[in-house]
Amino acid sequence: MEKEYKMSQARADELQEELNYLKTTRSDEVAEQIKVARGFGDLSENSEYDEAKNEQGKLYSRIAELEEILQHVVIVDESSSTDVVAIGCKVTVKGPAGEAAYSIVGSQEADPMHGIISEESPFGKALIGAREGDTVSVEAPQGVINYTVLKIER
Repeated sequence: MEKEYKMSQARADELQEELNYLKTTRSDEVAEQIKVARGFGDLSENSEYDEAKNEQGKLYSRIAELEEILQHVVIVDESSSTDVVAIGCKVTVKGPAGEAAYSIVGSQEADPMHGIISEESPFGKALIGAREGDTVSVEAPQGVINYTVLKIER
């Protein structure tokens, strides 16, 4: 079974925009870099050419990655009101370090440094399906940490 990539419609649109940019504008820029570098002469000792070809490889790799993600994207319905933690929720929890709020998102949108947690992370997996007042346990490198769900918002 193919991997599904859960995300909001807004994130899917951003990825589609990036893919369009890479296939058109950026692809043309890299092709021009290669053309210019070829003009510098002997390709066996031409660092500009090597760099341009490396850039082209990165570009094609990112295009393939985006096409794979967009082909298997599952748009999460963030409008439904729920009393359990699901993707698209903002969850306030109380843990050993005090209270903190986190947004639960698909893996392609995660940004843990800003409180945006993937539903595939250990913390996200523990929170999915929890209700207000529930205590969840998260396996962490320093041991099991317990969090109490204080509030769930959409």
